[in-house]
Amino acid sequence: MKYLSTRGQAAQAQFCDILLGGLAPDGGLYLPESYPQITAQELSEWRTLSYAELAFEILSRFITDIPAADLKAICDKTYTAEVYRYTYRGDDASAITPLHWLEEGKLALLELSNGPTLAFKDMAMQLLGNLFEYVLDKRGEQINILGATSGDTGSAAEYAMRGKHGVRVFMLSPHGKMSAFQRAQMYSLQDDNICNIAVTGMFDDAQYIVKAVSSDASFKARYKIGAVNSINWARVAAQIVYYFKGYFEATTSNDQQVAFCVPSGNFGNICAGHIARQMGLPIGRLILATNENDVLDEFFRTGVYRPRRAAETHVTSSPSMDIAKASNFERFVFDLLGRDAKAVAELWRQVDAGQPFDLSRTGHFQHIAGFGFVSGSSTHADRIRTIREVWEQYGVMIDPHTADGVKVAREHMTAEMPVVVLETALPVKFGDTIREALGREADRPAALAGIEYLPQRVVVMAPDADAVKQLIAKRVSA
Repeated sequence: MKYLSTRGQAAQAQFCDILLGGLAPDGGLYLPESYPQITAQELSEWRTLSYAELAFEILSRFITDIPAADLKAICDKTYTAEVYRYTYRGDDASAITPLHWLEEGKLALLELSNGPTLAFKDMAMQLLGNLFEYVLDKRGEQINILGATSGDTGSAAEYAMRGKHGVRVFMLSPHGKMSAFQRAQMYSLQDDNICNIAVTGMFDDAQYIVKAVSSDASFKARYKIGAVNSINWARVAAQIVYYFKGYFEATTSNDQQVAFCVPSGNFGNICAGHIARQMGLPIGRLILATNENDVLDEFFRTGVYRPRRAAETHVTSSPSMDIAKASNFERFVFDLLGRDAKAVAELWRQVDAGQPFDLSRTGHFQHIAGFGFVSGSSTHADRIRTIREVWEQYGVMIDPHTADGVKVAREHMTAEMPVVVLETALPVKFGDTIREALGREADRPAALAGIEYLPQRVVVMAPDADAVKQLIAKRVSA
């Protein structure tokens, strides 16, 4: 399997090369040269597999430069009940991603937040940590990961990479914009290979710095800069697995269709669903849910992609989606435009210049329905009401991002197929919102009691790419 750039000016590469590289040299994102097609027989054979077994079957279609036995060992090491142990609804931990019906046969939650940082990002990041360590050890190399987080990616990356051979992490986050629990998960880590940087701005300022540093080819090469944000293809590939697993859990035969509703800010999570659908998984619809930062909802409704400026980005109670420019959206547009890399490069020249683009009058936008996408948005009042209703009606506590998903899912439910909402995090990560909605504290795993009171270590900086480069150079050379 070879990988190409969405902008068409980078040489094709194999998986292990793009694993360590992040962005393509031309500024684009990597995608497989073609999507593997899954047969009806394979779907039937996969239905009874464990999560680790299913991960191997799917990932082996995308990763052909790691020996099969080694890849299987990595999957077996990653997807265990010991790693994904924080089930709190009485579900079977060995299932890794249990399906929990709110309304039998109609509306369900796919639990993706049982990993060490209580967020769906663990599903891919734990695999990424093991893949990084394997490839670096084989090559005798080291890597300095530079990432940006709006909430959960940072802690998931740090917990996956802490103590890994040859890996150092520099993680940017918006200063004061995450929940106290999210900050504590990241900033309380004292590992020598972890460096937290709080940027005095929004997530998009942090994300811009990552792209600016990664686009400096000489700096990137000299300091061996890698990425773990969802721009890294391995993250997206790993997330494809739980769409298959969720489909099998929600159905009894492969002639049934399922809709997945996905809270999405950076388009990485739902991009994996899009690819699963392209591979042949019977996904009837992909329902995209945003919060007040509705740049993606606006596109799927109108055909206009209009990234907001930092000053226009709302600080909300579902902060992991407080994103005004969706990095992974470029991957979908590449497919939407028939994989026309030249056209994609031109559109993103406009985006990088701060300009919107409009596909509403093109034949391409008319194909949106063919890709299964619909969308909707949610407000703080919607989140509070949905958290309260789900608790009162079903006895289930959900976080505000999952509430965005449930709210939008309810708007798009039909009799033709059930809707599976992808859970994004456990409610304890957003205690203030849970207290507002329910008048009580969120359920918390005993092992994480008092995490907010642990000593924290973080560097606060202005959103300046050059200053971040200087910090990286100093730390790496120390």
